[in-house]
Amino acid sequence: MQELGRLEDLPEDYRAALTEQNLVPLWPSLRSVLPPGKPALRTKPTFWSYQGLRPLLLRAGELTPIEKAERRVLVLANPGHGLEKMQASSTIYLGMQLLQPGEWAPSHRHTPNAVRMIVEGEGAYTTVEGEKCPMQRGDLILTPTGMWHEHGHDGDQPVIWLDVLDLPLVYYTETSYVIEGKAQTVTAEGAEQAYQRGGVVPAPMFTRSRQTFPMLRYPWVDVRKTLEALAVSRPEIEAVQVAYVNPENGHDCQRILGFSALMLRPGEKLEMPARSTAMVFHQIEGAAGVSAEGHQFDLAEADTCCIPGYTPITLSNRSAAHPAFIFIADDAPLQKKLGVYEVRT
Repeated sequence: MQELGRLEDLPEDYRAALTEQNLVPLWPSLRSVLPPGKPALRTKPTFWSYQGLRPLLLRAGELTPIEKAERRVLVLANPGHGLEKMQASSTIYLGMQLLQPGEWAPSHRHTPNAVRMIVEGEGAYTTVEGEKCPMQRGDLILTPTGMWHEHGHDGDQPVIWLDVLDLPLVYYTETSYVIEGKAQTVTAEGAEQAYQRGGVVPAPMFTRSRQTFPMLRYPWVDVRKTLEALAVSRPEIEAVQVAYVNPENGHDCQRILGFSALMLRPGEKLEMPARSTAMVFHQIEGAAGVSAEGHQFDLAEADTCCIPGYTPITLSNRSAAHPAFIFIADDAPLQKKLGVYEVRT
C-alpha cells in the first residue's frame, strides 16, 4: 500500500496556519482511522476473577454507605482503553454491584440501556416502571433507556449482580445523562409469567401489548431448562445457545447490545469464528475455558472475560461430567443496524 505523507513533512508555518483555523490534514492520519484489512483494536483480552474482586466489593460495602455511593459498583475496566475510561470494550460497560440487606438504591432513569445478570444472593429486587422483578442467581433483568428503576433488598445476605450497559457508546455520542426520581409504587409483579412458553404470547382481541419492552425479567430457571431441552432434542447442533429477545416480535431484547446464554455439554469444545464484535463471557454455572489470541482464561462460576472483535475464540467445558453455562454480551445488534457486522471464516 502506498506510503502517505507525514505531518512533519509539511512546513511549520503551514501547520500553524491550519491550526489557527482548526483544520487538520487527513493524509498523515488516514491509515490510523482506515487501517488496511482489519480495524485497529484497543480492546484487549481481559479476565476478571470473581473470587478476586468479591472481597474488594464487600469491603466497599463497609467503607462506603449506600447513601454516599447511590450505586455501589466496582467497574470491570479493560486496560486497552485505559482504566479511567471504565470500558470493557468500545461499546460495553461492566460493573459488579453490591446491595446489602435493608439497603435501597434510589429510583432514577438514564439514557444508557442496562441489564443486570444476578450473580449471588437472594431477597433483592429491581423495580422497573412499577414492575417488581425478584433477583435470583442467573436471572437477567432489563432496565432500558429512559425507564425508572430502583433496587431494594429484603433479605439477610449480600446480593451481587453484573451490570452490562451500552454506556461507552451513549457517552461518546454526548447523550448520556440521568434523572433522579422518587420511590416507585409497585403496580405489577411477575409479568414474565405471561411469556413462559415459546410461540405463545398474550393476545386479547389478537393485539399485542404495544410495550417496547414487554418482558423485563428473564428467569434463569426457565432459560436453563430451555438449554437443557435443546441439547436433548437437537443433539446434532454445534452450539446449544439461546438469545434473549422481545417475546412479542423476536427482536433483540435491547437495541444496541445483544445477550445470549450458551450451554457447553460435558467435555465439549466449541470453535467460534472471528466476528466483528467484541464479546463478553460470564460464567453462570460450571467451569469453562476461553482461548483467543494466545490468551487462555479459565472461568470459574461468576468469572468474566472480554475478547476483542475479529478474533477466533475457542470455548471448552473444563468438566467431563457436568454442563457449563455461559452468559454472553456483544454489540451485534448495533453493528447489524450500521451494516458493519461480519463473520470471518
